[in-house]
Amino acid sequence: MAKTKKASARKGKEHGNDLLESPEALAEQLTRTEEFLEKNRQLVFAIGAVIILGVTGFIFYNYYQSNQNTTAQKELFQAVYYFEADSLGQALNGDGNNYGFLDIIDLYGSTKAGNLANFYTGATYLKMGDFESAIRYLKAFGASDDLVQARAYSLIGDAYMEQLDYKNAADYYQQASDYKPNKQFTPVYLTKAAIAYERQGDLSAALKCYTTIVDKFYGAAEYQDAKKHKARLEALASK
Repeated sequence: MAKTKKASARKGKEHGNDLLESPEALAEQLTRTEEFLEKNRQLVFAIGAVIILGVTGFIFYNYYQSNQNTTAQKELFQAVYYFEADSLGQALNGDGNNYGFLDIIDLYGSTKAGNLANFYTGATYLKMGDFESAIRYLKAFGASDDLVQARAYSLIGDAYMEQLDYKNAADYYQQASDYKPNKQFTPVYLTKAAIAYERQGDLSAALKCYTTIVDKFYGAAEYQDAKKHKARLEALASK
């Protein structure tokens, strides 16, 4: 078998050398290629057209997305301004001259700015007390940014807490704390999770959250309170 492969490889190599060294062999090969192209002209052109269209379409899509995102970012700026000023109706629906978050989602939903509008829309509905809408839009948001994504999970937890749904609240606070942990925000999310766990009667899970803060986040603003609640829950568990 090995001899056959070597012979085949040698033959192929020799054939390649023939093409390079023999003008007659090269001319014959070119003639065959021309005949193939002539006989299959439509097929070759069709394949070439598909490749060109695919590449052109990809370039256009990226250019379009880039332009769309730039436009959406400009529109988002004013809506965020209204959000931070607590002009929540204008933040959501616009002011007649500028788009609100809902318009930006409708028009530019596939862009990064449109995605971020989902986050702000959810946060706006949370401020307005519309917790179902807040949860829906915050769940529609997705980002690789560790701070914003974790914040979105935490806000979903807040919405569930307002609905007295402590199980789902604890789950989302836990997701927030597990998402790229850091000293600044993770202890906050763990504290919220502990409160939600305790309200649903899961003292063991609440204790675990406080223990994590004490063991891993020394010096955090929540550290001292976590120590107190850890001791309290340990005392309850020992009774």
